[in-house]
Amino acid sequence: MFIQTESTPNPATLKFLPGQTVLASGTADFPSAETADKSPLAERIFKVAGVTGVFFGHDFVTVTKEDATEWDHVKPAILGAIMEHFQSGKPIMLGDQDAASGHAEHTGENGEIVSQIKELLDTRVRPAVAQDGGDITFHGFERGVVYLHMQGACAGCPSSTITLKMGIENLLRHYIPEVTEVRPVAV
Repeated sequence: MFIQTESTPNPATLKFLPGQTVLASGTADFPSAETADKSPLAERIFKVAGVTGVFFGHDFVTVTKEDATEWDHVKPAILGAIMEHFQSGKPIMLGDQDAASGHAEHTGENGEIVSQIKELLDTRVRPAVAQDGGDITFHGFERGVVYLHMQGACAGCPSSTITLKMGIENLLRHYIPEVTEVRPVAV
């Protein structure tokens, strides 16, 4: 098994490509070791000292480290943990993997606008941020403001504010006149 790595725009985050499917559908975000109990792979990666976050996409694992930790010190241990897990035959996720879109549900008024927002995120935004090892999901829409949740490499990335304002906000405002602003939320 050969695992490739790619840098991301976030210097604290590295993308690991094991060359096989990680999640058949959807994504999984583990912003702390305490949230990793649903994934034997995430638990194994969090055992590496200095790891502060793990994120799974379709064919990648994104790992975030604490600032004081050097990649040269933790990258070999993370590669080992990923390789050992895939060779063990254990599942990536325990129980039923729900194929949720990752977007928050929206009920009530503005349903058509929210559907358009989610469609644009799924077709134009999410594939691009997945290339950088992250994900952006819909969290809410209120009085013209779209609230988005940033995950993986996008969470805490120095360039995420520029991506959010200059890229995503401009895109949504262009296609959906009711959108006036885009803001990140912490979940």
